[in-house]
Amino acid sequence: MQKLKLCLNTQTPLVRFNLSYDELLERYNELPDPVPLKMLHEGVDYDFATGGVTTMVYPLMKKMLSDKIIRSPHWVVLNPVGPHRISVNGIIMHNISLETSALSGYSRFKEAIWRNVHHIEKTPINPKQLTGFGRYNWTCCEKMLNLQVENDFDLFYIHDFQQLPIGAMLGPNVHKIFRWHIPFDSNLKTSWRRFIVKYMEDYDAVIMSCKKYIEELKKSGFKGKAYQIYPHLDETAYQKPSKNNVDGFCEKFGIKDDEKVVLVVCRIVPVKGQDAVVKAMPKILKRFQNVKLVLAGNGSFSGSRKGGLGLMKTPIWKGVLEYLIKDLGIENNVIFTGYLTPEELNAAYERADLTVFPSLRDGFGLVAVESWLHKKPCIISVGAGISELVKEGENGLLFTPKKHTELAEKILYLLSKPEIRDRMGENAFETAKKCSLEKGVKSVSNVFSEVLEHV
Repeated sequence: MQKLKLCLNTQTPLVRFNLSYDELLERYNELPDPVPLKMLHEGVDYDFATGGVTTMVYPLMKKMLSDKIIRSPHWVVLNPVGPHRISVNGIIMHNISLETSALSGYSRFKEAIWRNVHHIEKTPINPKQLTGFGRYNWTCCEKMLNLQVENDFDLFYIHDFQQLPIGAMLGPNVHKIFRWHIPFDSNLKTSWRRFIVKYMEDYDAVIMSCKKYIEELKKSGFKGKAYQIYPHLDETAYQKPSKNNVDGFCEKFGIKDDEKVVLVVCRIVPVKGQDAVVKAMPKILKRFQNVKLVLAGNGSFSGSRKGGLGLMKTPIWKGVLEYLIKDLGIENNVIFTGYLTPEELNAAYERADLTVFPSLRDGFGLVAVESWLHKKPCIISVGAGISELVKEGENGLLFTPKKHTELAEKILYLLSKPEIRDRMGENAFETAKKCSLEKGVKSVSNVFSEVLEHV
């Protein structure tokens, strides 16, 4: 396959700017267009966004560039703060913004999709909010069509439910693939199921994370091409940290040498189910008094006040968890770390005895793969897509979402049996190879080829 000219589209940007473009100009006096990310300062001017864009999509683009599968890719994102264009490792990123009224409608409508898909609510489609959703998607599409005139892309690669209508808006004369990242089942409210399936059929192909989602999509009447590809990570980013890094992490968060660590890494939002792990702690502490529960993570792009959409899920949910922790009298055994740098995150995994992924429903759960890459067993909710890779008792354990007593028993089992814990960690490390960057590049490239060969 010749090197492809690719246009990528996600809602979430790779980087979230802490300074506006005017503030950056004041700081640097002059900025080229596009602004090279390497001339800015991470932690001051910007931070990398958390989640799949940074851990999955960006490594894929870099690897495809280095393997000469694609060339000069353009990436269109929603980024209300910062320069209009930046360049990073051969990728040109186009940051779009939206007027406040449309942004509000968009945010509410896309949250309604998310909440209905996760079965948190069953609400009808709101036409007023749909207007903002359509305005946002057309703003993205207009930018991509203008770029198409300049670049004549071979393919558009569109990511996730926020961008669902883009395929229809781009029209029938371009080649486009859609990747759906959140859960999917056929038990959706009929209006939402038809809305989603209809728009999916405007793409040449759809990629989903799990086999069961493909089955559910077909049950829903989808007639197009659908491929299952597990999400992927760049495993080289998850190396064993130095003892100094681990010691520094423990000192920063007050973790003693003789304490056992149960680690939960995920955004602080209700659907991630951290409350089940908190509720499990009293039973665990009756048997092991020296256990620390480490809750790592912060909010998402949608919840960020500056440079994001300003939804307030994270502070509200953190307050709920803090109240629960105080009510249970376990304040001395629970740590909130907030955002962790990649170095700190690797140290956290290394120090952990085991990890828990308690999400009520989740499209996949790459943090479990991160745990596996550190040879740490993970107790995973059956509501997470990645649960289909778990063989109970061999490479991990499963539990029912919200069932904190069941979860406590499984945590106690692993804490009390270090040999089994280590064996599971070794087996999980082998399972993680199914989600390697190499496999991801090969699988996605094959879909690119098949789509372009059959048009």
